[in-house]
Amino acid sequence: MTKRTLLTAATALSLLALCGCQTPANGPATAQRQPSPEELDAMRQTCQFLKEAGHYFIATTDHDQPRVRPFGTVNLFENRLYIQTGRRKNVARQLLANGKVELCALKGDRWIRISGILVDDNRREPKQAMLDAYPNLKAMYSPDDDNTMVLFFRPGSVTVTIHSFKDKPVTLNF
Repeated sequence: MTKRTLLTAATALSLLALCGCQTPANGPATAQRQPSPEELDAMRQTCQFLKEAGHYFIATTDHDQPRVRPFGTVNLFENRLYIQTGRRKNVARQLLANGKVELCALKGDRWIRISGILVDDNRREPKQAMLDAYPNLKAMYSPDDDNTMVLFFRPGSVTVTIHSFKDKPVTLNF
């Protein structure tokens, strides 16, 4: 191998690790950029809003067709905002094909819109954390099964806008 080839390969692995992608060097989603205090606060506000709303709607794409369905799971783990679904569901196939999503939830006279990219994290720890946060899911899912799927919002990809009929929109990024 030439020096240039080695440098290119090392650069590619570094970029994959930065985005949290699985590589031979870092395993599944272990390397991550640490969020700034502002980004962490934005994640906490987003998570709190979604939990208080109870349910939200997630929009994905299925080839050229939009698909929208209700979800109810959201969790902060290792400074990342996660959602959960079943790996055998159509939504999982859609998310693996195209991680770009939008979420929307209504709480009283305020609503939230979240746009970002979801990344599959197949590690046991985030699955366990999600199931601990939602114990009712343990009847259907296990951190050790091949069906439980947790995904986190890729750092730097998320724009959150909180709207109301009486106040100016608030925009958050992380």
